[in-house]
Amino acid sequence: MESQVTVAQEMVANYLAVGDEVWLPLIEAKAALANLDDPADASEVLDLYTRAEGDYLSIPILQKHIELLVDRHAHFATLNTSPEDGELFSTPWTRDAISEVVKKGAGHLTKSQCLWELQRDWELEEIEAAPKAEKPTSVEHVGALHLMRLQQPHAGYESTYQSYSSFTTSYKPATEYESLLLSASRLRSRAVKAYERREPSELALTSLPAYTQYIASERRAKTPDVFVLTGLYERAIAETAKRRFAGEHGAEQTLRMFWVGYLDFLRAQGTDGDGMMHALHRATRSVPGSGEVWARYIRNLERTASVDSEDVPMGETETLSDAYHRALSTNLFAKTNPKGPDPDPEQIVPIVLARAGAEKRAIEAGKGGKDAFATLVKVVEEGLVMVRQASKRGDQRFRLEKFLSELYLSLADVPEAAIQLWASTAAYYKSTWAAWIAYTDVLIRTDQHDTARSTFHDVSTKNLDYPEALWDAWLSFEHAHGSLASLEDALVRIERARTQVEARRAKEAQKAYEAAQYSMEQQAVVPDVAQAKPSVETGDGMDVAVSAPSSEARGKRKASDELDLSGSKKARMEPPPDPLQRDRENCTVFVADLPSQTTEDQLRALFKDCGEIRAVKLTSMTETLVATVEFTARDSIPPALTKDKKRIDRMEVSVHLAWRSTLYVTNFPEKTDDATIRDLFGQYGLIFDVRWPSKKFKMTRRFCYVQFTSPASAERALELHGRELEPDRTLSVYISNPGRKKERTDADANEREVYVAGLSRFTTKEDLEGVFSRYGIIKEIRLAEDKDGRARGFAFVEFENEADAHTALSANNYELKKRRMAVTLADTRVRSKNREGRPETGLGRRADARNRSVRVRNLRSDTQEGLLHQVLEKYAVVKRTEFFAATGEAVVELENAAEASKLLLQTEPIIFNGVNLEISEEILAGSSRPQPAAAPVSAGGMLIPRMAASRPRAGLGRARKGNTGAAKPPASSETTEGGPAASLRGRGQDDFRKMLG
Repeated sequence: MESQVTVAQEMVANYLAVGDEVWLPLIEAKAALANLDDPADASEVLDLYTRAEGDYLSIPILQKHIELLVDRHAHFATLNTSPEDGELFSTPWTRDAISEVVKKGAGHLTKSQCLWELQRDWELEEIEAAPKAEKPTSVEHVGALHLMRLQQPHAGYESTYQSYSSFTTSYKPATEYESLLLSASRLRSRAVKAYERREPSELALTSLPAYTQYIASERRAKTPDVFVLTGLYERAIAETAKRRFAGEHGAEQTLRMFWVGYLDFLRAQGTDGDGMMHALHRATRSVPGSGEVWARYIRNLERTASVDSEDVPMGETETLSDAYHRALSTNLFAKTNPKGPDPDPEQIVPIVLARAGAEKRAIEAGKGGKDAFATLVKVVEEGLVMVRQASKRGDQRFRLEKFLSELYLSLADVPEAAIQLWASTAAYYKSTWAAWIAYTDVLIRTDQHDTARSTFHDVSTKNLDYPEALWDAWLSFEHAHGSLASLEDALVRIERARTQVEARRAKEAQKAYEAAQYSMEQQAVVPDVAQAKPSVETGDGMDVAVSAPSSEARGKRKASDELDLSGSKKARMEPPPDPLQRDRENCTVFVADLPSQTTEDQLRALFKDCGEIRAVKLTSMTETLVATVEFTARDSIPPALTKDKKRIDRMEVSVHLAWRSTLYVTNFPEKTDDATIRDLFGQYGLIFDVRWPSKKFKMTRRFCYVQFTSPASAERALELHGRELEPDRTLSVYISNPGRKKERTDADANEREVYVAGLSRFTTKEDLEGVFSRYGIIKEIRLAEDKDGRARGFAFVEFENEADAHTALSANNYELKKRRMAVTLADTRVRSKNREGRPETGLGRRADARNRSVRVRNLRSDTQEGLLHQVLEKYAVVKRTEFFAATGEAVVELENAAEASKLLLQTEPIIFNGVNLEISEEILAGSSRPQPAAAPVSAGGMLIPRMAASRPRAGLGRARKGNTGAAKPPASSETTEGGPAASLRGRGQDDFRKMLG
């Protein structure tokens, strides 16, 4: 088995760059099989170390390499026939080999000291073992070794200085000690300051963004330190490769970015041909799927014309054509497996342009053969095919099309071919405005004005992503080449097309508004009682939320009675708020892959020509910086999406509609919390946010939104759809498309749910299922029960389809267990009233609610009620949570006073959003929430909407009130106790039956 692993490791190492997690076991296995006493076998092991060091910087590999050199030198030195100078393992050869190994790791500012100390210790041993005549030379060499190290920035500068002090004491005259140390102190001062300036950045290197930020700060210097930057790039590349090997998301893209930056830096510093070619070979082994790296390799081949055979992995000089086909042979730039991942067009285009550009320049220089132009066209056309096969979006910047078009127009002088090229491109990208403008531009350039005008005419009314750009181009064309009549005709047609587009957009906006899926982010989800006037004047505010059942007479209804659905059968709430004007989901783009130093001003500058920006929000995450940009109008989104792959600080950014990277997730187990969702979905990509619905009015809501930083991650996570997380419960996962809101399970729950009142106390769920299953597929039945498990007289029945719920309304007045039930569409904002009168505590309903409620302070303004509810549920049984953003507080109603005490008596702090929650009793006075102007001052506690249908009640067991405008104060216990009112208070139908005998 071990031999098979070794063979597999060798195969991988032959074709790809691997880290010490592969090289160290492979080298140890080879060393165990080799006879290291034989110089030939020892040389083979040393060659493996050299190959390993060519892949990535690894201090453990370098350290073991030096230890092997020292060990083999000591072994061969003890033999009767020690190696001659220049031979393998001779002292000069070993000194050069160790110096070369130490040089490879010197750029690691924090860990290179161990390599240098190994070299120093070996050199000191050589001084002791050297003949007397050779000692002065060795001493000078070791002294120079110390001085060179002192001039390099490194964390162990104090240790190096102490080593030089000890060395000077032992091997230099005493009279020279002070002068040598003073000179060394001056020599090292610059390196010490350089390291101390970088020490905070060194200590912060715990993540890949930290490397990115460190490199960016070094490159911003007026004169970059080549020694530091080279070592920093090597460390960043090695660390990223290690994380890629561990399967960390995003590591591949980061590794490509580091290699491209490193190669560009080396090129800018004028690195010699051999050094540049060596770095390029390493890069192509490390990231063979990076078209940017291959493009740089091909351009370097073009510069040098040929490559020394020792630098080429294939063992022979490589031509441009060979390099290009070697890159394509990796199968990373074409989709060979239908089920495999899609190649990235952004990696295909650079490599094709590099090869095509080299061929074009050769033709222009007269070095191309007779078939050179045909080869050039074939390369570009094949590249176009690869790009369009890789992605349906293709290349939205049309780089290959523009290159080929210019070849046809300038180099070959065949304008017909250019026109045909752009005609086919426009047909492929039929809804992309840029393709049509490029087509009309080539028509205008070749003086085919009539065809251009006809094209503008035909396309002006098409459903383009940015029709305004096409209209502007048409008008510019008519101003430059048209007549007055053609210009006026264009103006009329454009105005007509504009009207049609605006009507279509308005319709789409209305649909999107009706299907708004981000309601939990919008603070106007529920009307604020403090801002809404009561619909009916009453003397007292309601103590608890009202119930849906009618407040009319409690007597048994006759079969012929009809329910007044507009009044007594459902409590009326305050007038709903005005429709929201903001259309966040359709007016917001998500920007990812931002440089760590990006500012809001840079983002506003990037999108300034797209439309008016309402808000920009930057969010720094563990590995990246992302942002959301919200516009005031939907018209701004198409031009904003064209900013995808634009650059900020030389880094390409990704721009997409926010909902494309957002998933709607539902039907998970009841105990599922935020951490569980993040663990489940985090394997598919970096999660930007998880948003939970408020359970203020409907405790059964079981869904959330999971937003990734990229649409690709969201699409990969769709494979979780249908997964069974517990028996008979499969997870539902959908892309959160605003236009398909009806497909989301909870989106139209109000319309799919009916409220059933007037039920017998002996009603069961099975009884209700038997009645309502005839109308359609039932999703859930929620039957309200008392503490003894008996029905409290009402229930909610949720159907799978909205139409079935509306059909079920015909069950109104149906007799079930000798009771007539009332069936209406549910209103989730209405909560059940305690029909049994006063709570068990003996307190009034308001006092009881306050007695089991607590106030939570120190909350951030962006707090999610659903997430806070989850956190508090770990400590006590929570009934509902209401958050007030204006004050940063929440009122939490618990199951009972004992549960409230659990929260109040918590000894350990409760952490939420990184801060300690401050929990206190919900007291009578000092309520932070403003009260309605038309109502008396509230007694505090949870603010519940007053009952719109509150009116004087009359009948058996009810005392008549003369004034309907305001309730009179309740009589004292002394005046009512034992009286007729007290004897009748709270009596219902059962008491009435008993009275009748």
